[in-house]
Amino acid sequence: MAEIKDPIAFELFKNTIFSIADEMALTICRTTYSGVLRDNMDFSTAFADTNGKLVAQGLTLPGHLGSIPDALDVVVERFGDEMQPGDMYIMNDPFDGGMHLPDIFIFKPIFREGRRLAFAATICHHADVGGRVPGSNASDSTEIYQEGLRIPPLKLYDAGKRNDTIWSIIEKNVRIPVQVFGDLRAQLAACHIAETQFLELVDEYGEETVDIYMAEVIDYAERLTRAAVSDLPDGEHSFEDWIDDDGIDIDKPIRLFVTVTKKGDEMSFDWTGSAEQVKGAINNTLSYTKAASYTAVRSILPDGIPNNEGVFRAIQVTAPSGTIANAVLPAACAARGLTGFRMVDCAFGALAMMVPDKVGAASDGGNTGVSIGGYDENRKPYIFVDFACGTWGGRPWADGLQGNSNIFANMASQSIEVIEAEQPMQILSYEFLTDRAGAGEYRGGAPYKRDYRFLEKEAILQVRSDRRAIKPYGLYGGRAGKPSMNYLNPDGNNQLLTTKPTMNITRGDVFRHELAGGGGWGDPFKRDPDAVLQDVRNELVSADAAREEYGVVVDIENWTVDNAATEALRASRESSELQTVVWD
Repeated sequence: MAEIKDPIAFELFKNTIFSIADEMALTICRTTYSGVLRDNMDFSTAFADTNGKLVAQGLTLPGHLGSIPDALDVVVERFGDEMQPGDMYIMNDPFDGGMHLPDIFIFKPIFREGRRLAFAATICHHADVGGRVPGSNASDSTEIYQEGLRIPPLKLYDAGKRNDTIWSIIEKNVRIPVQVFGDLRAQLAACHIAETQFLELVDEYGEETVDIYMAEVIDYAERLTRAAVSDLPDGEHSFEDWIDDDGIDIDKPIRLFVTVTKKGDEMSFDWTGSAEQVKGAINNTLSYTKAASYTAVRSILPDGIPNNEGVFRAIQVTAPSGTIANAVLPAACAARGLTGFRMVDCAFGALAMMVPDKVGAASDGGNTGVSIGGYDENRKPYIFVDFACGTWGGRPWADGLQGNSNIFANMASQSIEVIEAEQPMQILSYEFLTDRAGAGEYRGGAPYKRDYRFLEKEAILQVRSDRRAIKPYGLYGGRAGKPSMNYLNPDGNNQLLTTKPTMNITRGDVFRHELAGGGGWGDPFKRDPDAVLQDVRNELVSADAAREEYGVVVDIENWTVDNAATEALRASRESSELQTVVWD
């Protein structure tokens, strides 16, 4: 802080920089075209210094914590000396700094009087980038070349002049160019707003002070992170989890393995031991593996630490090349979100051994991706992309959240009314399920189901889900959550689908997805009987399950707990044996 002569001015500057990143996020939310951005909010915004080091990240996805720095590093390395005012850069190539093809980055270097001072950055999940399946998200693609348009780092605008060649290539390779272009313009608008607001800040503080303050914001985050990490116990902890399959080799589990080491004021996440990259499209780039690791750590550190380069300096993430955690060409990765979400749960399993009072049991396995796309009778294309998630594992101090986004996503749910107004489908049900949450002293979150009735002539349905064979684990005596399920026409022929189907559907077909339940935390026989009664009244737990899983006898006629019968029942059974992790 020797160079910070006015700490109050610095604090105002720091909050302003954060608010610029947030304003960028709000701009995208207000101006975008697609439901996956406007409603699901699958995007992120950020602000970086002149060297491309992340200073502030906006309100949105933790899943992008590791993506913007890696992608921007490539752009700076490739174009650093050539950049000029009015330039804007675009890219999405997972093997050149990106994540998966639907995530398109836009970067804008910000200049003042010819000197580059900062970068505005956005990343948005676009509803389609071409490829063999509408939505460009298929789990059963087997190489990157099937998944859509790969864009290396390129100039979208050159000194303020639009690169019409790139725009034309994008237009001819996506199914819904009007929507994609609308979303790209939302990203451009966010960057322009960031530029305007930042230059006002430079006018107020001066270039030299702004440079000092941005460096200090990063150093400040590093100091807070290292201080918080220092308070954690030293040690090394490993954890293993499994993905059901990759959608190609059905029922062949895929190993995730992480070793978390904490020493002094640093932590490392080593994903050595995870499976080799797979045929299906669930392979991670290293940037997404970093994001999962960073998210797990941030969840156990105090609030108030900025998400920027300073945090990353104290946390090292490694994964062998050619594995599912760090895939190489020609790996398919469109559905890599599944693996990232599961990595968060895997990292939590290791952290639960380090800080058992801070970490909850497994979630629903991350968001399920549902894409439905085709052409109407006039051959006009339509694509619906939805992401469903909503159950957390039980925590050492409270039940798992339900109807709430996964901690790795921070994504909202699309409005039923908007879906039905914009897409050829009806939502027939959207409701919690009974007896699906993992039992525990603090139970897991209750999952929900959603029924989609298709109204057009035909379409391709693509689903990315998991946690059916390998259920969400419980911690410290808690039980595993119940598995996820996919059905076609559940009230008709009730066809059970695999976890990752790509298939044709026709008018009147109903697709149902049921999320997995969150894992429970602690011995279920220690759960407060009144809490069990409340769950029965809310139809999250049945009276039979209350008796069998919790040893609680509920009098449904009077809506009371039969205390005498409950005490006798609990006394007659052995309480669940406490274990570090329970797999049911």
